[in-house]
Amino acid sequence: MARLEGKVAIITGAGSGFGEAIAHGFVAQGAHVIVADIAVEGGKRVVREITDKKYPGGGSAAFLEFNVTNRSAWESGLAFAKENYGKLDIVVNNAGTTYRKQPSVDVSEADFDKIIAVNVKGIYLSVSVIMPYFLERKYGVYLNTSSVAGTRVQPGQVFYGGTKGFLNTITQGLAAEYGPCGVRVNSLCPLRGATGLLEMFSGVADTPEERERFALSVPLRRMTEPNDIAQAAIYLASDEAAFITGVNLPVDGGRLAV
Repeated sequence: MARLEGKVAIITGAGSGFGEAIAHGFVAQGAHVIVADIAVEGGKRVVREITDKKYPGGGSAAFLEFNVTNRSAWESGLAFAKENYGKLDIVVNNAGTTYRKQPSVDVSEADFDKIIAVNVKGIYLSVSVIMPYFLERKYGVYLNTSSVAGTRVQPGQVFYGGTKGFLNTITQGLAAEYGPCGVRVNSLCPLRGATGLLEMFSGVADTPEERERFALSVPLRRMTEPNDIAQAAIYLASDEAAFITGVNLPVDGGRLAV
């Protein structure tokens, strides 16, 4: 039996990177996935590629243009899930943004406003719109994509790390508040991944040499791959993790241990 057979999930930011890998992983495990992304071409591409894969298990994917900072998008996402699949079981709050590594005093107000809107307000709206539905059903799973930066904030990425620290804290708070109502809330905390954003986080060119240099600082000697996140997400979203909530799970090759 597929691990997510018959489950219905919204995955934000699923048009690339970690979200794309989670979407593929969920469908491969029998889930019906709403690929929710502001990047229309990327989102549609992911749906085409999932469809072409013809994964066994009865899962499927559909694209929905989605801006996590707009309440109307969340309302439309919930309506889309109910109209097309009859329910919604899982929300993966994966969409996030950052700015290029730089001294904190140089971060522009526009960049600060953007990370607050996407990384913080987007989570608030997810809870505000979807949680009442989960409470009505007495069942639901939230899975948030956080970062090791939420535990160990790095110079040059202080405000970004602060938004991820916020996410880690509310993951635990929401788990405690709504666990008695049947809702589980966990987060994944990746190390910077091999998704094309190394330059943003490190402030240096994303080259094979730089990736190799960075990997030497990781006990398992590599960066996070998208499939690492997908596999952890499948577990935490599945009934195998039915007694796990309030966890901020590092998927970091041991980086936080050193």
